Amino acid sequence: MTEEIKDVNAAIDNAEEAVKKYASKDTVISIGGYEFTPAKLMVAFTLVSSILGGLYGAFEVYKDYQDMKVKITKYVAPDLSEFDKRLSVIEQNSQKELDYVNNIKNDLKADIRRTSDQVDQVERSAKQTQRETQQDVQDVRKDLKQMSKDIDNKIQKALDNPLAH
Repeated sequence: MTEEIKDVNAAIDNAEEAVKKYASKDTVISIGGYEFTPAKLMVAFTLVSSILGGLYGAFEVYKDYQDMKVKITKYVAPDLSEFDKRLSVIEQNSQKELDYVNNIKNDLKADIRRTSDQVDQVERSAKQTQRETQQDVQDVRKDLKQMSKDIDNKIQKALDNPLAH
């Protein structure tokens, strides 16, 4: 157990020594003949990761474009012939119904005209009958007046000469 503690202590000491070596302000790291401070390395790492992220995004867009291009070239328009047949049947039925409605409308117009003509004939006949009836009433009144005069004359004669009859 003491050896394990010594190993852990040694690992901690190594980590602290690395932090002092690489994380201090004055530390300079040499890579490929170039010298970098930790701050420059962080900026470089950020720049490289941003460029890689942008490249990955561009790759994904390009891949989606290629997938869509394949789908578009493989696209087959759906068969709409059944819908065309149904539309044709609907149009035929609609035309039949429209013809039927027009026939009914024309029949109703003809019926209304006949009824109107009959009403006009009845009105003319009623007016003619009324004129004739009025003429007959006038004739009867004339006759009644004439008869009344004749009766009055006869009564007067009888009164004037009661023995003459």
